[in-house]
Amino acid sequence: MHILVTGGAGFIGSEFVRRQFATDATARITVLDKLTYSGVEANLASVAGLPGFTFVRGDICDPVAVDHVMAGQDVVVNFAAESHVDRSIVGAGPFVTTNVVGTQVLLDAARRHGVGRFVHISTDEVYGSISEGSWTEEWPPAPNSPYSAAKAGADLLALAYHRTHGMDVVVTRCSNNYGHHQFPEKVVPLFLTNLIDGRTVPLYGDGGNIRDWLHVSDHCRGIDLVMRGGRAGEIYHIGGGTEMTNKELTGLLLAAVGADWGRVEYVEDRKGHDRRYALDIGKIRTELGYEPQVRFEDGLAATVTWYRENRAWWEPLKARAALES
Repeated sequence: MHILVTGGAGFIGSEFVRRQFATDATARITVLDKLTYSGVEANLASVAGLPGFTFVRGDICDPVAVDHVMAGQDVVVNFAAESHVDRSIVGAGPFVTTNVVGTQVLLDAARRHGVGRFVHISTDEVYGSISEGSWTEEWPPAPNSPYSAAKAGADLLALAYHRTHGMDVVVTRCSNNYGHHQFPEKVVPLFLTNLIDGRTVPLYGDGGNIRDWLHVSDHCRGIDLVMRGGRAGEIYHIGGGTEMTNKELTGLLLAAVGADWGRVEYVEDRKGHDRRYALDIGKIRTELGYEPQVRFEDGLAATVTWYRENRAWWEPLKARAALES
């Protein structure tokens, strides 16, 4: 099977690629990645020398580049996206362009080349906020940020290509990911790296916003199940089963590095900040046998260790981001 992975140099995409080769050394995978600020080619160093691996630097919004890499592919797994909510609030243009137009370019090329399956990776944020209970896959999107609105648009476009053109499209929506190789603008690596450096961490509002936490390896295992066994035209939720407030998460991160609450700086809440996300994962559990396997306590401990031991990976990324801000 030939797999095209877009955004494969990013946090989740690179984990998916590494996982594929770990389970099948004969896999044939092409990664297409623009290598924007959060795309790190070094994330793929462990597989770069394998005969079945090909890396192409390119933009999913470029029809010529996409057409070139799409030829001969059996499956597309689309991770490529602008994904940081704060950046989308500052400027929504790149989010609409990459997340919506880029997905359209990929879908058109996949249809022309007769690709067998298109797996579109999305997020629980497309649903907005839920005060109690959990969303099923039938819940209508109600996004509240430019980022989540762009992702919702891409989801609907992908599903429309299934209904209009009969393409084999499946969509996954996940809860908050954490783990190794996560770009240090997201809350877990941002807080960890700041605390490791003796700095303060910014906690939005009252810290009461609630998220479900999913280890990146569990997420990629769920994506693999959907890629191989999901039903065309369907949406599948992938969750971690660990729900907590941002303040509770902050307390765990402080404890993990031996810091106290004096290192926490409460800051003005994010505009349109969703209060709670919660996914029902009954569908993927029943149909495909998915269960999260990484206990949050174990996954967090491993993540803390990784960031402690890999300063050479994250320190230049933070320095570059500071210069660009």
